[in-house]
Amino acid sequence: MSPSPPKSGPALPSGLPLEVFDPAPVGVAVFQGVSHVLTYLNDTYRRLFGDRPLGRPVREAFSDLVERGYLDLLDQVVRSGEPVQVTAAPVTVGDARGGAEKRHFTFSLSPVPTGAAGTGVLVVVAEVTGHVTETEYARLLAEERRRAARRYRSLVAAGAENIWMADRRGRPVADDPGREPMTGLPGERAPEGGWQAAAHPEDREALTAHWRRAVEEVPEVFEHVCRLRQSDGTYRHCLLRAAPVREGGEVLEWVGTCVDVEEQWLRDRRTELLGRAAAAVSRRREVPEAFAALSPLIVPALADECGIYLLPEGSAEAAEGPLPVRRVAALAREGLPAGLPPRREEAVAADHAITRAVRERRPVQAVFPPGEVPEDFAPPGTRSWLNRARAHSGVLLPVLVDGTVAAVLAAFTCGDRDPVPPADRDLMRDLIEQAHAPLSRAMQLRRTQQVARALQHSLLTEPPDVPELRIAVRYLPSPAAAEVGGDWYDAFVLPDGATTLVIGDVAGHDLAAAVTMSQMRNMLRALAMDRVEPPGDILRRLDVGAQLLRPEQATTTCVLARVEGPRGGPWQLNYSVAGHPPPLLVTADGTAVFLDDAQDVLLGGLLPEAERIGAIRPLPPDATVLLYTDGLVERPGEDITRGLERLRALAGTLAGEPLEAFCDRLLADSPVTGRDDIALIALRLPPEPG
Repeated sequence: MSPSPPKSGPALPSGLPLEVFDPAPVGVAVFQGVSHVLTYLNDTYRRLFGDRPLGRPVREAFSDLVERGYLDLLDQVVRSGEPVQVTAAPVTVGDARGGAEKRHFTFSLSPVPTGAAGTGVLVVVAEVTGHVTETEYARLLAEERRRAARRYRSLVAAGAENIWMADRRGRPVADDPGREPMTGLPGERAPEGGWQAAAHPEDREALTAHWRRAVEEVPEVFEHVCRLRQSDGTYRHCLLRAAPVREGGEVLEWVGTCVDVEEQWLRDRRTELLGRAAAAVSRRREVPEAFAALSPLIVPALADECGIYLLPEGSAEAAEGPLPVRRVAALAREGLPAGLPPRREEAVAADHAITRAVRERRPVQAVFPPGEVPEDFAPPGTRSWLNRARAHSGVLLPVLVDGTVAAVLAAFTCGDRDPVPPADRDLMRDLIEQAHAPLSRAMQLRRTQQVARALQHSLLTEPPDVPELRIAVRYLPSPAAAEVGGDWYDAFVLPDGATTLVIGDVAGHDLAAAVTMSQMRNMLRALAMDRVEPPGDILRRLDVGAQLLRPEQATTTCVLARVEGPRGGPWQLNYSVAGHPPPLLVTADGTAVFLDDAQDVLLGGLLPEAERIGAIRPLPPDATVLLYTDGLVERPGEDITRGLERLRALAGTLAGEPLEAFCDRLLADSPVTGRDDIALIALRLPPEPG
């Protein structure tokens, strides 16, 4: 590259030398004559394009220029006498490493008179590469996004999904291609967001709120599942998905899809409800509570109202006549009228649909005008409420447990809800089938309890009628324990004329405890009748029997007492206590004392060589002897000595009461929160003659 010549030469028409452009921040060059001889370059021009030889025609001075078409602009300016402007023109220039790079410049070419040489051209140039690069990048990025959006739309349109579009504010675009074919609703019916018009009335509010929040917060993806109207007027669950299309950080539009997910939604709902049913019923031990636990799974998911009617065991096989049922569940969704009938016993007519469902062991379903439920279809006591709720369809589903119809599930739909479809009816049945094992266990437990209670009550006989003596007995099941207990009492007259009183308690609340109790009671009776001997000796022989009756499972306590004496008295109490609370003696003047002289270990707990302790206590006239089980004195979290003292004090105040009232008052004061049964037997002696 030749050295720069001295900075002298032509001047502007005004007479100013061209050197005035030397410090200019833009490149300046002057060309003269027909061949456009390079006459002047300032320092900025040299920095932009390199040093060029002055005095040479432009095509020689810029022989390395790739974009040579720009040189023709000099001819255009000279020929027309008009200036030319070129904006952001790319020019390939050499770099410091001997290579070439493309940069962008804005050129201004103006005609200037140059004396004898004729018209020349003044070229002013500024580099705009940085600005052009940023703008071009943004343009290319936006174009790429537009192409991606177009590809996305094309791909979706070619598939099974419905595509939809909304503007940056979330409003549907005029040419939204997906909504109308799917829903049957024309575009003008689409409000803000578009799909709200097609959403089920119960789902519309949630969809609107979620979409508005998405438009405000602009997440990467918007997703929402709701029921959408189909072109045939039905509703199906659909997944709405949308993504924002951005340019330069601004949202241009939303592009989304609508996918029918009804089948997947049904599968998910089924799995969830079946799992909840098994968990809910497994925690219930009583049959009514086990059935009642199912109703919150049916309402509101499958129906608007649900009642479950428990059948007494064996009633399903009854040949004819009214069917007794017990309503153990009654639940309605929010928004329906109040006053749903409570749980209670009902009688269903022989020609009622419930009776037919039970005897035929199949579902019975009906559809009727809203608020006109047929009398022979509405469960007893519910017709008035169902009519007020505008019920229009119902299904009666027999519930089979271990091959027996154990209950009937009655479900109704009201208002805008469709009748129960076959799929939901089957799901109701499957919910109960899923709970079959827990329900079976609950019913088996119920039957076991019934057997145990029947066994226990068969042994809780009326006391004997003994001249001069009055005997009263009481038995009160625990209000807190669902199972039967092992408490018992007994009273009988021995061959020698003595009146025998027995109170006992077998630990446990199940059939095994009731069976052990019956064995102990009968064995004790037999031993007492076998020979005349002190109560302690009889209990000693019972110890051996107790050890034969599964001693590792049976913990038994009892009191055996003989009321001895000739007719007219005096009387005495000959007794022995095996691990049981002591007898209470209440005299006519209100003095009450515990008889604890014969306390010994529970049955089966003696060493082989040991003897049972016995004691004899004189009984004054008009005195009361009370034997009782620990349920009468025990309270949760309280030491039993406090309960014993409370019993002693109360009994003393009741000394003058008739024996029946005496027993009733003691039971009335018993703890209602007790966890054990209560058995007691009381004997009142005759008053002193005269």
